[in-house]
Amino acid sequence: MKFKLQSQFKPTGDQPQAIDNLIYGLDNGVKDQVLLGVTGSGKTFTMANVIAKTQRPTLVISHNKTLAAQLAQEFKEFFPDNAVEYFVSYYDYYQPEAYIPQTDTYIDKESDINDMIEKLRLSTTASLLTRKDVIVVASVSCIYNIGSPIEFGKSIITLKIGKHYPQKKLITELLKLYYERNDFDFRRSTFRIRGGSFDIYPSWEDSPTRVEFTENEIIKQIYAFDPINGKKKFEYPIFQVFSARHYIAGEDNREKILQEIESDMEKEVKLFLSHGHHLEAERLKQRVKYDLEMIRELGFCSGIENYSRYFDGRKINDPPYTLLDYFRLFDSKLKNKQQPENNNWLLMIDESHMTVPQIGGMYAGDRSRKQTLIDYGFRLKAAFDNRPLNFDEFQARMPQTVYVSATPSEWELTRSKAQKFKFKKTWSPITQQLIRPTGLIDPEISIRPTEGQIPDLLKEINKRIDKGQRVLITTLTKKMSEDLSTYLKEKKIKSMYLHSDVDTLERTDILADLRNGKYDVLVGINLLREGLDLPEVSLVAILDADKESFLRSATSLIQTMGRAARHENGYVIMYADNMTKSMKAAINEVNRRRLIQNRYNKEHHIVPKSIKKQIRPKLIELTEEIAEDLKRKSQLSKKEIYIDISDLIEIEESWPEMLPDQKKQALNRLQRLMRNSAKNLDFERAAQIRDVIKKLSV
Repeated sequence: MKFKLQSQFKPTGDQPQAIDNLIYGLDNGVKDQVLLGVTGSGKTFTMANVIAKTQRPTLVISHNKTLAAQLAQEFKEFFPDNAVEYFVSYYDYYQPEAYIPQTDTYIDKESDINDMIEKLRLSTTASLLTRKDVIVVASVSCIYNIGSPIEFGKSIITLKIGKHYPQKKLITELLKLYYERNDFDFRRSTFRIRGGSFDIYPSWEDSPTRVEFTENEIIKQIYAFDPINGKKKFEYPIFQVFSARHYIAGEDNREKILQEIESDMEKEVKLFLSHGHHLEAERLKQRVKYDLEMIRELGFCSGIENYSRYFDGRKINDPPYTLLDYFRLFDSKLKNKQQPENNNWLLMIDESHMTVPQIGGMYAGDRSRKQTLIDYGFRLKAAFDNRPLNFDEFQARMPQTVYVSATPSEWELTRSKAQKFKFKKTWSPITQQLIRPTGLIDPEISIRPTEGQIPDLLKEINKRIDKGQRVLITTLTKKMSEDLSTYLKEKKIKSMYLHSDVDTLERTDILADLRNGKYDVLVGINLLREGLDLPEVSLVAILDADKESFLRSATSLIQTMGRAARHENGYVIMYADNMTKSMKAAINEVNRRRLIQNRYNKEHHIVPKSIKKQIRPKLIELTEEIAEDLKRKSQLSKKEIYIDISDLIEIEESWPEMLPDQKKQALNRLQRLMRNSAKNLDFERAAQIRDVIKKLSV
């Protein structure tokens, strides 16, 4: 299918020239362009028009999951008949494998995978392998190793009506793709057999599929059905089954690969022994031999991604396979000799001033942690190659790219300007989109002293509540955001906090609840900035605005103030005792944009009006079980971050006498404390708590 943009609006204001300018650059082979668009100018609509006109598969990278979810929802509205996918990290909780030499403490990898996000990730790669009309909205997790797309593509099972397919063969192949047979608990990534039919619950779909066979094992019917009532939904002439996991340890040359791993292990063991490191040598030998035995027996082992270089056929220090390689594989299938390399797909980096530095910073931290594990015999040196792309590797894989931001950094601007080209005089690699079609003007700004700021803020909040409007407040710390939210609740104000500790799926629900009136005030730190589309917000309050820092830089302040630019009565209060350089620069830029918009409004006789937008459907419709789990998590206090060893001993000693409800509460508390310890980088304490949880859960 082709991309088909559906919208009741047509490009207006700066949008037509922005769209034409970007497409002209793409058609003429320009590698890097910048779309400098103010908040509320319709940058996403411009991006959608560019995709529709160029008809290219597109990867959109965002710097945080909340904004990525919002973008995915917007693109789904623009392209309801096309594949719009959401690809972010699927960990609700992740404690990486680590070793602390000072205390001789080894911490095994511990993770809590969000099943619904894993489904969306698998849906992404399935779409990229089967169709051309794909838009993927991703976080920077797209630069991490997910295994070879070639191996993933080779493992597909293709079922076709009229084809002879022995059922024993189908069972064997499903097991190889990490599906489990389960005739009782039928869920994603399982299958069951009922008479002459196979029920397969694909790892990337919301509905299971039934494959019916004749007595001669010929496929006679394939259809999706409702898992609750069993009713047929729609039929397939052909159905493809993809792996339930991204990382595939293919059977081709498996034994040869395992021998290679064993050979490298022996070399590294000898190296340890030559330096007198007998403990490390024995540790490495035991670990690798156990992993090899598991792979031979089950085709998988815990931490198999650390051996990915061998299975992928990569050489030492070769970059890993990432989501970008799924686009590049697609590109290599379509490319013809007349087109430049990597020109058949498009990369858009949203809020590039934040996203580009984040991409550049992923590699070093991962490398440092792996170095310690390898030095002390916990991993082969091949573990170095299970990593994110470094920045040079990422740049080498970038196709034609559009950097999108209201405040692009010097890096993007310089990179775009540095290109050598000769085009029409009116064209520029930096496209400005400063006019809002709605006529909305950047908010007025007031600077007020910090003394008495909370009583003053309460008055301003109540003014907005009386008018049915919403308020955003930004603080400098998580604790401050939680404490202020609690204080507002005590004052009978419907408030909630939003920061990185809030679960991924819960964040979008909180934003929707703010819009529909469940909350009147949202308090946050860094998530209440770039790209959030909240038309009901008329007031943005910035506490400690004069504390020069990353969170109070000119760029951060402009982005934060922009959240009030979607309301006709938009207003910003900066609580500060001094005028910093960042504050002055931000205020000057906002005032400049106000002048441009006012001039446009007078010329076109536009009266600014607030944007009216429907609240979008949820990215994932939660089941009762998931909703209950999220509710339970939200009820747990996140303020406890420390537990003394005596507390652990007390819980263990009193465990046999506890009632079932008390045991459940104790385990919930321990799990919460374990996660908070890990988030505070206290991995040793997290490991202690984890061991107690395992012991009590037996």
